[in-house]
Amino acid sequence: MNDSAESAPKRPDPQEIRGFLHFPGWLTAPEQQALVAQIRAVVAAAPFFSPMTPYGKPMSVRMTSAGRFGWVSDRRGYRYSETHPSGTPWPAIPPMLTTIWNAVCGTDRQPECCLINFYPEGARMGLHQDRDEADFTQPVVSVSLGDDGLFRIGNQTRGGSTQSLWLRSGDVLVMGGPARLTYHGIDRVAPGTSTLLPKGGRINLTMRVVT
Repeated sequence: MNDSAESAPKRPDPQEIRGFLHFPGWLTAPEQQALVAQIRAVVAAAPFFSPMTPYGKPMSVRMTSAGRFGWVSDRRGYRYSETHPSGTPWPAIPPMLTTIWNAVCGTDRQPECCLINFYPEGARMGLHQDRDEADFTQPVVSVSLGDDGLFRIGNQTRGGSTQSLWLRSGDVLVMGGPARLTYHGIDRVAPGTSTLLPKGGRINLTMRVVT
């Protein structure tokens, strides 16, 4: 028997919630630690920055990106850019993340952007759609690290009933098909629910095809 196959962790089956596929505990604790190390290398090359909305209001999250494109926001609007606000190209997407993408999303295309959001205690993200990409047939794949985040799922238009889900460290979430343009957001982060990040907080990694 192949030793590597024998030692590979068993991955969870997905749970479907309003069209989202939730894989709880996809990453083991050692894998989470290894991924954090890869993210730290990205942040060293492309430091976190505090984005501004087009309306002049600062976001409560800090962000950076990896891949061909990164997502930026300022008074000129929400958009993808091939360079960090400093003017340097974005680092490559960590290989652990492309492995997850290939395992869960069922598309032949590779992600062109991994948006890295850091949520300190008190940060949130209001309900929104991911619609700055060119091809909505391609999914968005999310990986959670650190403290639990209360994820809210809405509808394809504003208003109506919503459903909430706690995303925990190591969870993977796929937003594709009819759910690709569903409104979603993070209501709050539960401090102290994970010891993965020494200073606490939550990291959310979202991979997407841009072009």
